[in-house]
Amino acid sequence: MKNYLALATIISAFSFSAAPQAIAHCQVPCGIYSDDTVLTDLQTHQKTIAKAMDEINKLSKDAGKNANQIARWVVNKEEHATKIQDTMQQYFLAQRLKLSEIESNKDAYLKKLILSHKIIVLAMKCKQTTDADNAKALQGTIDAFTKEYKVKK
Repeated sequence: MKNYLALATIISAFSFSAAPQAIAHCQVPCGIYSDDTVLTDLQTHQKTIAKAMDEINKLSKDAGKNANQIARWVVNKEEHATKIQDTMQQYFLAQRLKLSEIESNKDAYLKKLILSHKIIVLAMKCKQTTDADNAKALQGTIDAFTKEYKVKK
């Protein structure tokens, strides 16, 4: 019990002391970012989350000895899940999913919108737990979104 309290204290210290990070993409039509790069970044963030979950679960077998490493992996997992959420909200929902598509192809628009929301929620679930099923579901949903997003309008 003592070890878990120490671990909780360390994690709390990291959570409250971590400076908020701004996403690099502004909301002007700069033409610098490519969809393929952003979609690849989502995959990289998901893989990092899955790796962090695996490491946290392994290290938790001796939590007292591994408290610092566990805390670092938790912070890393949180940051990458937040990056996924930010990317979906600020890049795709705010800029790339066009409202005009509602008129031209409502079904495709709704599929992308639903998948975007699902990605955001699954990223939240990855923050809340170290359940590998959440990371797998996130990967599958990012894959489905990528496929749907790349379909020609």
